[in-house]
Amino acid sequence: MKINDIIKSVSIMAALAISASVFAAEIPPPVSLTPAGTELEAQYSKMLADLKESIKQLEPKVDEKKKAEFTKRVAALVDVPPVTKTVMRKEITVKHGPDNLAFVEKQKETLAAARVVMKDIESFLVGGKEQAIMAKFALLTHATPKRLAEFAQTGDAEKALIDKLLNDDKLVVQAMMMEGASEGNYGQAMRNYTAIQKATKRSHEGFFQVWALAASLQYTDKTYIYPDVPAAESLVRYYQNYLKAYDAGMLDPAFSKLGGTGWDYRFVFPDAYTLEDIDWVRNMIRNYRPDHTREEYKWRYCRIVKTDVPYVSGVDRSGMLGDLSNIQQFFLEGGICGPRAFVGQLSCYAFGIPARRAPSSGHAAMARWTPDGWTTVLGPHFAFCSVNGLPGLEFLLMSQCHKEPEPYKQVLNCEWLGNALGEDGVTGYGSGGGFWKLLAFYRKLALVEDAAIKDIGVTGAELAESNVEAAAEKVDQIELTDAQKTIVTGADGVITIPPAAAASTVNTDKLRFMHTIDGNEVQVHYALGAAQPEMLKYSVDAPADGKYELTAEVCTVTMGREFMLRLNRRTMVDIPLPYTKGYWGETKPVLIDLKKGSNSFQFTVKAPNKGLSIRKFKLKPVGL
Repeated sequence: MKINDIIKSVSIMAALAISASVFAAEIPPPVSLTPAGTELEAQYSKMLADLKESIKQLEPKVDEKKKAEFTKRVAALVDVPPVTKTVMRKEITVKHGPDNLAFVEKQKETLAAARVVMKDIESFLVGGKEQAIMAKFALLTHATPKRLAEFAQTGDAEKALIDKLLNDDKLVVQAMMMEGASEGNYGQAMRNYTAIQKATKRSHEGFFQVWALAASLQYTDKTYIYPDVPAAESLVRYYQNYLKAYDAGMLDPAFSKLGGTGWDYRFVFPDAYTLEDIDWVRNMIRNYRPDHTREEYKWRYCRIVKTDVPYVSGVDRSGMLGDLSNIQQFFLEGGICGPRAFVGQLSCYAFGIPARRAPSSGHAAMARWTPDGWTTVLGPHFAFCSVNGLPGLEFLLMSQCHKEPEPYKQVLNCEWLGNALGEDGVTGYGSGGGFWKLLAFYRKLALVEDAAIKDIGVTGAELAESNVEAAAEKVDQIELTDAQKTIVTGADGVITIPPAAAASTVNTDKLRFMHTIDGNEVQVHYALGAAQPEMLKYSVDAPADGKYELTAEVCTVTMGREFMLRLNRRTMVDIPLPYTKGYWGETKPVLIDLKKGSNSFQFTVKAPNKGLSIRKFKLKPVGL
């Protein structure tokens, strides 16, 4: 199934990006329990009740004055007046979060009061052997005994999966540290995880195991991407695809080092894109714009949106080739916020960089991982969007906390105790909720403050609905070896002209010389949007007067473009560019006449330029 079968039009895609609820799993019809299922539900319910009573006994004594001071500070947050902010040309009322400075100041006071309480209950926070008890309670609460029984009653294999999970304390703790299974579907999560571990030996250890578990917990519908393939089988395919790419050195160097609790690995697989799309984008960027694989992390890979998917409204895709995916079509003419966000996400997914949709009111954007933290790209800050079904600020705070596994256990201890005591959840970014749940929230803020974890802000917000950056991009130059700059004539008389043999190899905003993906050669790229591309000038020595067939090895992601050669200042030659779909291909041979001795070549691309990468030119003597 291609992505264009999933998303029918740009308007539909934009709507999908705006509402996170669109991506939620459909509510399954009620399942009746069999007699065996009823027994299992009773068994799981007793387990849950026993664990709940055990956890209640763990509640530490809190000094009432300190507790009252903390509670008073929390209550004061409710009275902080909202402020109005202009976001994406819209006025938005902000009650809480970093954009309401009065709220920020009051919350600092609340955090100080929370620290006083936390200091007195440090032994509970640190915990130890109780962690497994609390984690299992959290899992049973999240899954519910009835849902576990519904899954386990379907067969011996299914019951064995639930038994395996509940009897493995280490696995339970690890799963709950990663926030558990989506929608509480632990049966499907275990089915996924078992299938991956059966298919790949390495998934039993190290980051491979963390990655396998995280992906299994994230995608717990009956199918994943492909509607006619069971989720477990589909996830095995993705895992093996990424494993092969990892072994080939095609994934980002950070892929094996995401670290923390492993939570970030939940988001390395795409949320809506096929393996065909993943493979295409992975290969296309490596061929067409290898420099994007070396960008600073905020722009690494997703920079392809800025360079090759311009913000354009009203694009008619009805006449485009039928065998292209939507992602490939977006490169032909560009699109509005939805297509650009989708391309940006996919560019990260393809290289193992965690990413997610980040829709806000009337706008589609994306969020992505960097070594310094998550950032929103092509849209507003987390405060004004939602990510993975959560308010953006909550997602950001969660991402920051998961960088520090040990103190995050303290957060969970408070949260799980609050669950056992039946407390209300936290509301208003820490301005309402039960005591222990609120203490868990402020332990998160303390964790971030203590670890000096910074909010790295937004990336390319000005490009949300524009093609103009706030500041001019810094254009770097590359070092060239003599071999990379040398024109070579083979024993067969074929003359090979490397791009770096040009008279000038100075990089500009229109023309970029860059190392190939393996770093051994140099290619040149004509940038998108350059109305008057600069000239590539070469001087080529011919051994004698004669006719030659000229070809160029090129990589394109658009069609209907032409290359132009000015030979010896007089002869003008048009060279049609093939649509190579992001792979390397050759232009059709063009017959030219060379004179003995020096010949001048001047190449450029006819406006409007839509992006072109060149790896070499060849001149083959006619008759050989």
